[in-house]
Amino acid sequence: METLGIGLHFEDAPLGLTFRTIGRTVTEADIVGFINCTGMTEVLFTNLEFLKEESDIKGRLAPAALVYCFAEGLLVQATMQHTGYAFLNMELDVKGPVVAGDTIHVECEVIESRRSKKRPNRGLVRTKNSIRKQDGTVVMEYTPLRMMKARTTG
Repeated sequence: METLGIGLHFEDAPLGLTFRTIGRTVTEADIVGFINCTGMTEVLFTNLEFLKEESDIKGRLAPAALVYCFAEGLLVQATMQHTGYAFLNMELDVKGPVVAGDTIHVECEVIESRRSKKRPNRGLVRTKNSIRKQDGTVVMEYTPLRMMKARTTG
């Protein structure tokens, strides 16, 4: 019997593949929970009066680290169950804020895809991940390189 929910294998991620995840709305409870869990008690995240009076950003601001974590969660659900073996590196660029009530999704493009030389039953896949809000604004881009399970050895 086939198991549903298994992620993409290396062979399923050729150069140029594009896809989009489902969306997720960031709530005030998400932000407060993340801040408390991580100890990120910066006034930008904990003091609404500071945001009103001194910040250019209005609304309950989400830490970029939270936005990144949510994006990774959306991707794990869709693409990496049982097939994602390692997160090797990335570059990350924050382009704009996310506040409580924003809904984000991730748009991915495979920009590198090659078989591992050391482990032929694995592939190395780099994607360009653009996190977008409900209005289409890109709020973050990052380019992770991941090791993925392959179906074959060559």
